[in-house]
Amino acid sequence: MPSNHPSLIQIHFVSNESKGYIIPPLMSPKPSQNPQTNNPRVLSFKPFSTQSSKFPEYEMPTVTWGVVQGRKEKLVSRVIICDYLKSIGIIPDELENLELPSTIEVMRERVEFLQKIGLTIDDFNEYPLMLGCSVRKNIIPVLGYLEKVGIQRSRMGEFVKKYPQVLHASVVVELVPVIRFLRGLDVERQDIGYVLMKYPELLGFKLEGTMSTSVAYLVSLGVNPRDIGPMVTQYPYFLGMRVGTMIKPLVEYLISLGLPKKVLARMFEKRAYIIGYDLEEMVKPNVDCLISFGVQKEKLASIIAQYPQILGLPLKAKLSTQQYFFNLKLKIDPEGFARVIERMPQVISLGQNVMMKPIEFLLGRGILAQDVAKMIVRCPQLVGLQVGLMKNSFYFFKSEMERPLKELVEFPEYFTYGLESRIKPRFMRLKHKGIRCSLSWFLNCSDQRFEERLYGDYVEMESEGPMFVMGGKLELPGNEVVCDEEDESDDEILYRRMVSL
Repeated sequence: MPSNHPSLIQIHFVSNESKGYIIPPLMSPKPSQNPQTNNPRVLSFKPFSTQSSKFPEYEMPTVTWGVVQGRKEKLVSRVIICDYLKSIGIIPDELENLELPSTIEVMRERVEFLQKIGLTIDDFNEYPLMLGCSVRKNIIPVLGYLEKVGIQRSRMGEFVKKYPQVLHASVVVELVPVIRFLRGLDVERQDIGYVLMKYPELLGFKLEGTMSTSVAYLVSLGVNPRDIGPMVTQYPYFLGMRVGTMIKPLVEYLISLGLPKKVLARMFEKRAYIIGYDLEEMVKPNVDCLISFGVQKEKLASIIAQYPQILGLPLKAKLSTQQYFFNLKLKIDPEGFARVIERMPQVISLGQNVMMKPIEFLLGRGILAQDVAKMIVRCPQLVGLQVGLMKNSFYFFKSEMERPLKELVEFPEYFTYGLESRIKPRFMRLKHKGIRCSLSWFLNCSDQRFEERLYGDYVEMESEGPMFVMGGKLELPGNEVVCDEEDESDDEILYRRMVSL
């Protein structure tokens, strides 16, 4: 716009540290002799130093233009600025009700500044309102604070793309309280940047709203307050989830399957992302899928306690693939496959080439294919063992123990016990005392029970070997149990299985 317009006063002002100053004409020094600014209404001054900027991380704008305009001039300036934005590919339609700068120079400065941190024209079109933010008053204070709390400068553009609304925020009123809240939850200082990059929308939440109620509900469920911080670091999204419509319905459904609150609390502490599983779209269909593949309803709680991730997997496809593999390669029918899932649900995520290695090892030792199938149904953990460890245990079994293969078929759990920590020392003590017993009799018991058996007046009657359930108690025929604590409740049984999480 021409500088000699009768109703326009244009003042050239600059920034000093984090502030800009407009110097009234009466206090101004002599006008510049520059022919372009010789008009007495246009004043030019030397810029103040910016070296002591409050936000040295970002270069302060060296020149800012302020214009005192009438209504007609504002309309003209808006048209000029909108034409400029269109010329560089920005659609200004959403800026109609937004107060825009009075000159192109200011708008160009905003565009170039945001481009320097990594934003593109497409990003501006995704959220044009960011162009209404002052570089000096909004953008630089916000970015400076974000870098201070851990957002890397190289990723600042990525952060703003995810959550451009942050540019409108007040550092003191809105951002600082959220960071203090996260620190109060025991989120480590060095993890704040990671959490914000993962879920930048946190900066827009009110402390007394969703975040506080989510934390309070989880603590009431039994989650240790000291574990909330690590949970936030792992899965901050639960802070934005409504308790009544998202978290509580999931918890109540899992409790209805037989999972105690204590077990759910431990699950959430170790795998916080389970809270984000969609109940209707993911959890319920997966539970129904397990039942459709022959899993018993009363085993669902045990399965989930052992392998909580099963609730969020594309389960139907995985179960179909593994069932076909077990039937084709191992000659295990669908009913046997269901028993395998009940005892070791992790098997649905094991690679077939991984499972074939221990199977080929057993076949190579002269064990018949149908016997290998029986061993796997009884003890699915076999398919996840390292072949090297199995070789050592088998060599000791054949060379030192000198027992027939039939005993391994009857008690495949032998391979799951440590050779040096349990098998060898217990066998040597039995050999020294001249006791001859089954594998299950001396392996499938606690150290205390083994001592009692070793020095007992008689050898207990042997019965069929116990069923091995990963992480839980060993169930004997007739509903007897073998464990260290004879009076454990069902809740405590599931709680012990959480060791495998």
